[in-house]
Amino acid sequence: MQLTGLHVYPVKSMYRLSPDTAVVQPWGLAGDRHWMLADASGRFVSQRENSALSRIRAGLLPDGVLTLTAPDGSRIEVPAPAVASGDPLVEVEVWGTRFHVAEASKEAHQWIAEQLGDYRLVHLDNPRARPVDPLYSEPGDTVSMADGFPLLLTTTASLDRLNELIAAENPDDPEPLPMERFRPSVVIDGTEPWAEDTWRRIRIGSVTFKVVKPCGRCVITTTDQETGERRGKEPLRTLARHHRLLRKAAFGQNLIPERPAGVEGDALGTLRLGDEVEVLEDGAHWPTDGH
Repeated sequence: MQLTGLHVYPVKSMYRLSPDTAVVQPWGLAGDRHWMLADASGRFVSQRENSALSRIRAGLLPDGVLTLTAPDGSRIEVPAPAVASGDPLVEVEVWGTRFHVAEASKEAHQWIAEQLGDYRLVHLDNPRARPVDPLYSEPGDTVSMADGFPLLLTTTASLDRLNELIAAENPDDPEPLPMERFRPSVVIDGTEPWAEDTWRRIRIGSVTFKVVKPCGRCVITTTDQETGERRGKEPLRTLARHHRLLRKAAFGQNLIPERPAGVEGDALGTLRLGDEVEVLEDGAHWPTDGH
């Protein structure tokens, strides 16, 4: 098995970057979802509410500056705000967890308002601010502003199998779904379909990960990541019929990186396309009925 895809999402629910290498940090890949949009109440905004987020291309400059480019070519550069520099600290919420982040400039908010709506752009000033769900983690595990876990793993074999199932039930619409619909962090090739559902621990290159929970899927998977258009009921309809785990239509597995012995600091290791993937422990079982 090998690593064939790496994806970083600088702003939650916006377009991806697909580098050849990525540094693994305890809370996710370096640069992944340290920025987010929030509404007036502080709740996160995603493609669930506004599918046009996928049309904004986000980039990261070497000095940490965020670049945003709209479909019409409008572009803005946003320096990372920081509490230490006197930028405002605000409270936000992601799936019931409230934590503090730094707020970007008024100019950034104005640009966002013109492109997407009345949202605030915020930056995760402290990556240790948000704990992972304690049901699936150890004390001290934290996550960026991703939905729930530091990384999401998918496999090409499972996508191929899913596309076969979709084609069988939708013979008039044979267009296969691309992996980008599922917004993974890492993509693995060389497995059997759904093999990842049994994994407990894996190694990718030099970094080991706990495989902690299947990923229940939402309406974002029905959204064309290039255009922001909703494209019908797939893959949710077929997943609900053929691949339900923990009472949800599931695809992919959530990962928490492990700190290697003797490694200090935020960089736990580097993933590279082509890295070997090894299953260290398997035998996981996720009930389909939630019991």
